[in-house]
Amino acid sequence: MIDELVKQAESELQEIFHKIDENEYYFSTLVLNAFKEANISENHFNMTTGYGYNDLGRDAIEQVFASVLKGEAALVRNQMISGSHALSTTLFALLRPKDVLLSITGLPYDTLHEVIGIKKNPSSLKSFQIEYEQIDLVDNKFDIPSIINKLKEKKIKVIEIQRSRGYSTRKSISVKDIEEVIREIRKVDQDVIIMVDNCYCEMVEKTSPLEVGANIIVGSLIKNLGGSIASNGAYICGDKKLIELCAERLNLPGEGIDVGPSLGANKSILQGLYFAPSVVASSLKTAVLTSYLLEKLGYEVSPRYNEARADIVEAITFKDKNLLIKYVQNIQASSPIDSSTLPIPAPMPGYDDDIIMASGSFTQGSSIELSCDGPLREPFIAYQQGGVTYNYGKIAVINAIKSIFKS
Repeated sequence: MIDELVKQAESELQEIFHKIDENEYYFSTLVLNAFKEANISENHFNMTTGYGYNDLGRDAIEQVFASVLKGEAALVRNQMISGSHALSTTLFALLRPKDVLLSITGLPYDTLHEVIGIKKNPSSLKSFQIEYEQIDLVDNKFDIPSIINKLKEKKIKVIEIQRSRGYSTRKSISVKDIEEVIREIRKVDQDVIIMVDNCYCEMVEKTSPLEVGANIIVGSLIKNLGGSIASNGAYICGDKKLIELCAERLNLPGEGIDVGPSLGANKSILQGLYFAPSVVASSLKTAVLTSYLLEKLGYEVSPRYNEARADIVEAITFKDKNLLIKYVQNIQASSPIDSSTLPIPAPMPGYDDDIIMASGSFTQGSSIELSCDGPLREPFIAYQQGGVTYNYGKIAVINAIKSIFKS
């Protein structure tokens, strides 16, 4: 039954897949042109150690990323270990005691709770007397009246927008929605810094948040833009003066962007970005197929297979703890690395609930390689993302779906 349903799906999904292919072509052209403009050559693969002075490859990488992401400047470093690390670096770079941080997409992702001080930590923003407030989405849309009232009520230094849903049930945020809210924000405050958490969203939509008025965007290299090849790292991109502040926070005042050894990472970062359009396209096709199959089998999915997408994440609501566990375990069983490992729910740093996670990947925690995870809390949602190739993703999803019908 599942195999026949897959054949039906692939027949009906050709138009959607064709649009994904067109998107891949657009970003492939954009990346190739950025490489050519920066005159990327083999000498850019050379490594530096120690202080990292005069790292030509590192500087060229940041030029390429700024071009692809439509920013004035970029900070792309293997010293940033994750997207959350890059977000923390950015927030500490931009905020000062008595400043106010406002999230307009509700509660941020779990790993930022101790950064901000939502969960007590002596190293949090709160411990430096930086205030935090949030405004929840309403029906998956920005609550623009409440945002405007808040801007009129007090001076906000940084507005944070988290595009992807994290472990919530809300939908991810499109660039179109970001453009609308920024337009309204700028009518009230021209100076507030608008920071976008762009994780999982790169190369899904053709327009960058920086093109619609965001000041700074942040993401991970073990997600979309690393193309499954970068072994770690993250990026921060946007207004040049803000990138300089972030570099000084990451490194040290007075040296900032000029230091930081690449330690042999340049080639993998460049090659990862080069493959990213293809890998993101495969991830999107895997997500669309997953959505189609599980919706037809009676499960609640988000986005639906024919909905517009803002990121590579597919949320599957099982409403049954055992089905969630079984599905995740069988994604792991169809992974290239550690396929014999059986994931079980367990505590994880930065999260309040036990997490079950499948990530049989070449790079630890690489979401773009096909991973699936979720917190052990009702309504027991699996968050699936990635797929280096469509066929690898397809095989894993078919096996995982068959497993839940055998349970």
